[in-house]
Amino acid sequence: MNEAKTVLITGASSGIGKELAGCFAQQGYRVVMVSANAPKLEHAAEAIRAKTRAEVLAVPVDLSQPRAAEELYRDIRQRGLQVDVLVNNAGIGQCGAFVLEEAWREMIAINITSLTELMRLFAHDMAQAGQGRILNVASTGAYQPGPYIAVYYATKAYVLSLTQAVRRELKGSGVTVSALCPGATATEFSRRAGKSDIKGAMSAQKVAQAAFKGLMRGRAVIIPGGWNKAAVVMSKVLPSCISAAIVERIQNKQIESFRQTPKK
Repeated sequence: MNEAKTVLITGASSGIGKELAGCFAQQGYRVVMVSANAPKLEHAAEAIRAKTRAEVLAVPVDLSQPRAAEELYRDIRQRGLQVDVLVNNAGIGQCGAFVLEEAWREMIAINITSLTELMRLFAHDMAQAGQGRILNVASTGAYQPGPYIAVYYATKAYVLSLTQAVRRELKGSGVTVSALCPGATATEFSRRAGKSDIKGAMSAQKVAQAAFKGLMRGRAVIIPGGWNKAAVVMSKVLPSCISAAIVERIQNKQIESFRQTPKK
């Protein structure tokens, strides 16, 4: 087996996860790509193999299922791989009234439960090895209440808080823990969540490049884009009731726009 370092990326079949996989592959990492959509995952992995000389493994796993994270960890160990970098990117969202929310259990399972379990398992190994990097994908939504996207925003607030706490615990261990807090990004996320795309959204490629650079520098929190940084500052300054009112207006507008968009 070669001496290439190994990165494991969840939610890697598209968007930020796929772009991050490409970033690591270009730097010579062995890339383990994880997603629930097996055909799409293999297609993404093959595209990266064609562009780089990196070893790219496609491992289909549905992280919404009980014990999926633990089974993934065991699979990686059985393959004889030591994960040097963990990217917890898998996540889903759903817009709409909280009382009508249907996917909240799945959101919590993927965005919180599986992320926490993977982080706990691999962080333990990294700490024993005396080196490693973990990137948890949160959101600028982690900094404010999210009416009409309540559970998603709450899960991202959890991710940010957990990341900052564990980073402190692992200080001096050789393991860095970072949170990526992107704003609106041009991926499939918005339409899957039931809202229209946001004009001026950053490309997944630019977000991934900023994430990779920040992770390698050991940054605690990575917020790509000047507008997103400004939005986070504003959310810290404004009373939470004002922030919530702004989010409510934006979400309702996007949901209505999505409903009026002709479906292909």
